[in-house]
Amino acid sequence: MAVAMAMASQGLMTSSWQEERKAATIERLWQQFFSDPSQWWDTRFIKRNLKYPDFKHKYGKKALWIDNRFNPPWVHARLAAMVNCQQQERGRSSDSIVRMEQLWQEFFSDPSQWWDNRFINKKSSNYPDFEHKSTHEGLWIDGWLNPPWIEGKMAIITSGQLQSDARIRSRAPDSFCNDNLSKLCQEGRLKEALHVLELMLKQNTQAPINTYVVLLKGCAKRKALAEAKQVHTLIIQSGLDSDIFLGNTLVDMYAKCGSVLNARKVFNTMPQHNVFSWTAIISAYADHGQGEEAINLFQQMQQTGIAPDKVTFVVVLKACARTAALEQGKQLHSDIIKCGIESDVVIGNTLINMYAKCDCIKHARQVFNKMSERNVVSWNAMIAGYAQNGLGKEGLGLYEQMKQAGVQPNNVTYGILLKSCASSAALNHGKQLHSDIIRSGFEPDVVVGNTLVDMYAKCGCLEDARQVFNKMIEKDVVSWSAMIAGYVQNGLGKEALALYEQMKNEGVQPNSVTYVILLTSCASIAGLEQGKQLHSDIIRSCCESDVIVGNALVDMYAKCGCIEHARKVFNEMIERDVVSWNSMIAGYAKCGCIDDALELFNNMNERNVVSWSAIIAGYAQNGLGEEALALYDQMKQEGVLPNNVTYVILLNACASIAAVKRGKQLHTDIIRSGFQQDVTVGNTLVDMYVKCGCIEHAHEVFNNMNERDVVSWSTMIAAYAQNGLGKEAMSLYEQMRQEGVQPNSVTYVILLKTCASNLALEWGRQLHLDVIRSGCKSDVSVGTTLVDMYAKCGCIEHACRVFNNMHERDVLSWNVMISGHAQQGLGREALTLLEGMQSEGMIPNAITYVSVLSACSHCGLVDEGRHLFDSMFEDYGVIPTMDHYACIVDLLGRAGCLADAEDFINRMPMQPNVVVWRTLLGAAQHHGHVEIGRHAFDCVMKVEPENDAAYVLLSNTYAAVGQDG
Repeated sequence: MAVAMAMASQGLMTSSWQEERKAATIERLWQQFFSDPSQWWDTRFIKRNLKYPDFKHKYGKKALWIDNRFNPPWVHARLAAMVNCQQQERGRSSDSIVRMEQLWQEFFSDPSQWWDNRFINKKSSNYPDFEHKSTHEGLWIDGWLNPPWIEGKMAIITSGQLQSDARIRSRAPDSFCNDNLSKLCQEGRLKEALHVLELMLKQNTQAPINTYVVLLKGCAKRKALAEAKQVHTLIIQSGLDSDIFLGNTLVDMYAKCGSVLNARKVFNTMPQHNVFSWTAIISAYADHGQGEEAINLFQQMQQTGIAPDKVTFVVVLKACARTAALEQGKQLHSDIIKCGIESDVVIGNTLINMYAKCDCIKHARQVFNKMSERNVVSWNAMIAGYAQNGLGKEGLGLYEQMKQAGVQPNNVTYGILLKSCASSAALNHGKQLHSDIIRSGFEPDVVVGNTLVDMYAKCGCLEDARQVFNKMIEKDVVSWSAMIAGYVQNGLGKEALALYEQMKNEGVQPNSVTYVILLTSCASIAGLEQGKQLHSDIIRSCCESDVIVGNALVDMYAKCGCIEHARKVFNEMIERDVVSWNSMIAGYAKCGCIDDALELFNNMNERNVVSWSAIIAGYAQNGLGEEALALYDQMKQEGVLPNNVTYVILLNACASIAAVKRGKQLHTDIIRSGFQQDVTVGNTLVDMYVKCGCIEHAHEVFNNMNERDVVSWSTMIAAYAQNGLGKEAMSLYEQMRQEGVQPNSVTYVILLKTCASNLALEWGRQLHLDVIRSGCKSDVSVGTTLVDMYAKCGCIEHACRVFNNMHERDVLSWNVMISGHAQQGLGREALTLLEGMQSEGMIPNAITYVSVLSACSHCGLVDEGRHLFDSMFEDYGVIPTMDHYACIVDLLGRAGCLADAEDFINRMPMQPNVVVWRTLLGAAQHHGHVEIGRHAFDCVMKVEPENDAAYVLLSNTYAAVGQDG
């Protein structure tokens, strides 16, 4: 709570500092205004809306509003004291109307002194239709202060007459083609630019080729395909479509607008091609994920005899990288050497990237080592290559070399390295990088800040992630999404949704990525109501048509058990991809509707590996492991290659049915398919072998993993712990820390349970210190396990101290605390804890009552125990189970009330099990009651004839009274 309050306070301080800074800036502007008002336009009486300023500086972009909340308190008094302001206030209405009429009269007497902005420079309704060239005063045709004769006068002088009249000109008709058209395109006013070009053509004015190029580049930048096609039509009408320069620009433009088909059509109709034409079309295919076609086009280019240039090689190398076309990449490398451009730094950087993406990190390093000139991009490419191939340590080593070589890392360098630390949970390296970032001055960079948040979150250090987030001066939607994702990844769905509300309150518009993250959170916590609220927000934000968001909605509703809502969203989706079908199949499977899932699967026109994985997961999740493995065999027969997700599902299926033989076969398939180094697959292999009882195999897989994250270590530690190898588990924990991997709450829970089961108090105390240092002490599951460990080790005072210091407690926390007191024979204290639990509004469950009844039994609190048993259903709706009945039998038996205990058993609404009768037998032995003991023994024999313990108890009962059984 204290940490949360500190973070909130820090956020408020940042916001307050920003407001103070803004207020100081506005105060300086007002001081400038009052020192010389003549330098400012008084626009109060001609302003068109509240967004328009009251005073605007004549020579700068400074503006002031009288009702701005950041104004200093003395502004209104100073304004009232200004005589000219007072005069304007008294006669503002009449004076303004008179002045407006004078301006219109000046306009009609000599329009050549006015700019006509209607067709070119009018950005919005706030911009005047006509602007005086000297005074910059403005006129609006629909202005509310206009005299009534304006409409008639404007009707006489038509738009065409104004344009053709020599007295009135738009700004720079000829030079406008290059400079002002470019300006319009940069500002995104493409329709206005097109309108001007059309006017020029209507007046039989031939626009130069560069004009079309400017417009095409503007369309490409804005991805404005509709406007681009209009420009293309004008080019054809002008007879310029055979120009090679325009043809190349058209190919490039269509590619950047996402229309590769139109780009190819232009390319095919061009009368001739040069190296730029080929490079443009190759780049079009490469940039749109069609690397193979890009490589084919390059080969065609070579066949025509046109020699590629440096840019062509760069484009084709990128295509090889995207398609992992190693052999073609090597051939290109040979061509580059023959052309003598291997020493070019851009070529070298692209070669490094290509080899790294093709998993040839040695070749990439050879290129890097041979480079005579390296820039920061070269180092980044090589570091990224190591990171992509799971060689984070080598990447960090190269980063150190980079600094020693005097090359200053940039924000990209830090982004790559932080992502590498995040993927391998290398927290210590991440913290060192954070220190370097602060020293190098990149901490305010929003991209670096976002990656820092992501790194700390993925390493399980949410407090550090939130601290970085709160310190960020500038936060974009990615910043918020990264912090929300951090909470989701660490199982804190409520905190993620709270941050989303804060995001909206601060006016930041979520995007589709944010919604997908939040929907995943709702799915993970079965937060149906929150999911429905998000669905409403998505509809309002117009993100519902996004296919990825639609898929996430289907998944959320399915995982929350609302399969009808999921199907409704699925049916209403405008666009559905294979993921949509897969999500729906997975939803049916999760809800146990395996027949519906299979029907949907069989109706799919296109099935990919995810489709197969979804239906296989459906069988596995519904306890049909053998059927899931049979589907895997069918999948392979149909030629569909499994991916890492498929293998994870299948390995879990093997683990659930202890099919170690099939698991080993899958292990062989995984090695053949190259997924053995996938960290998630590796973790699941370890888990499968552990659950099948093959600890040695699990350890072998663990040791052979190139990359191990916190899950890998936790899985292996759990394997040792579950098999009674506590020392080995602790030894592995120490090794984990030495390798710089930060344990998370799951790791600590596993280890603390090991200490509890082995009564290893010293280990437990050491772990408690580590928990405090790691910042995991606020985790409720860790706190609960600490309480349990201390209680089972006999340190009930330490257990109480941890329990009392917990910021958050759930039912399990109270149950563990009550059970600890029961084990120590502290029945009264256990009852007091139950009362405390109830007073905090926590509802006891069946386990709570087992613990309290056990405490009453050990302390002889018969009346209290019987009262609790009788009231548990009435007070909290807890239906007594066999364990509760056994506790009452034990309670009565220990107190010597054997007849009552036997009568209680006879009145049970269910058939007593062995535990109940054996409990009565144990009480009979303790009190020497042969008759009841013999009856209890006979009942045990009826249920479990081979129960050796019953024979021992009966023999002891006879011995206690001196009889021979």
